Amino acid sequence: MPVSCNITGMALIDRPRIGIDLGGTKIEAIILDGHGRIHERQRTPSPGNDYHAIIEAVASLVVDVCDRNGLDTDLPVGIGTPGAISLKTGMMKNCNSTCLNGMPLAEDLAARLGVPVRLANDADCFALSEASDGAGAGATTVFGVILGTGVGGGICIGGQLLQGVNAICGEWGHNALPLHALDNDGTGLPSPQPNVNRCYCGRFDCVETWLSGPAFEREYQRLTGSALAARDIDERSMQGDATATALIERYANLLALGLSTVINIIDPEIIVLGGGMSKTASVYPQVDRWLERYVFSDQIRTRVMPNVHGDSGGVRGAAWLWPLDTDTD
Repeated sequence: MPVSCNITGMALIDRPRIGIDLGGTKIEAIILDGHGRIHERQRTPSPGNDYHAIIEAVASLVVDVCDRNGLDTDLPVGIGTPGAISLKTGMMKNCNSTCLNGMPLAEDLAARLGVPVRLANDADCFALSEASDGAGAGATTVFGVILGTGVGGGICIGGQLLQGVNAICGEWGHNALPLHALDNDGTGLPSPQPNVNRCYCGRFDCVETWLSGPAFEREYQRLTGSALAARDIDERSMQGDATATALIERYANLLALGLSTVINIIDPEIIVLGGGMSKTASVYPQVDRWLERYVFSDQIRTRVMPNVHGDSGGVRGAAWLWPLDTDTD
C-alpha cells in the first residue's frame, strides 16, 4: 500500500500538476501548485524489475493523490526517470532499472493514465526544480549537479531544460577527469593515478569514478583501511581527523577541476549541487578557491551553491516539466 503524507492541506491550488519520481526502490508522487507548493505526497515501494507492475504502480499513485484531494485524474503528469528517451528509437535507454530499457515508457504511461505525460532524466528534473524556484531561481543559466551514488547533471537556460540532439545534455559524469591538470593541493595525499578507476561504462577516470559518494568512500578506505560512509568521514574531519580533512580538500580540488570544464563551455550563473556529497558544507568555499586555478577567466562570478529542495528536487522538477505558461487542457 502507498504511504501517504498530506503536507500542506488543500488550499486553493493554482494550475496543479503531478510529479512522479520513478526510483529503483520507491516511486513517489506529488501534487504541485503553480506557486511551487506541495499539496500531497505519497510513496510506494517500487515493484522491482517488472515493467508492467511499474506502470500499474504509477497509475495507482496518480489515482490516490487525486482522490485524497478531490481532484479529477486528468492533471498533466511529469515523470523523472533513472534514464532517458532515446531520440533514435523513442524507447528508454541508460536506466539502472533495466526493465525500462527499450520500452516506450512515456507512451505506455500516457495510454494507461489517459493524460498528457512528459518525461525527463532525474538529474534534469533536479536541475529544473532548482532553476524554477530553488537555488537557481531567476538565474539565466543553471547547471544542476548530482553528486550521489552516481554523478549526473542537467542544464537550464531561461528556466527551460536544454535537451540536446543526443538527449545527454549535462551528462558530465561520463567525461574523463583530466587528472594530469590537477594542481598541487598541499594535502600530502598520494597524487591520483590515471587509468586506475574503471567506470561501469567501460572507460577509465570518468568524473563519476572520482566524485561520486562511493568513490569518495573508496578513497578513504584506500588511505586508512577503514570503510566509512561519506557522512561519517565528514564527521571525522570535523573532529580533527587529518586524513578525512585532507581527503575533503582533495575532493574539492577534483570537483573544481571537473566543474571548470563546464564553466569554460556554458559559463553558468549558478551551479547547484545535489546528492549526498552536496551535504559536505566545507566543500563549497574550497571549490570556490580552486576554481580560480582552473577556469579560463580573470574572475569567477559563477556561484556554486547547495540545493534548496533536498530529496524533493527530483519529484518537484518532474512536476515542473509542465510550466505555468503551458496549455494543459
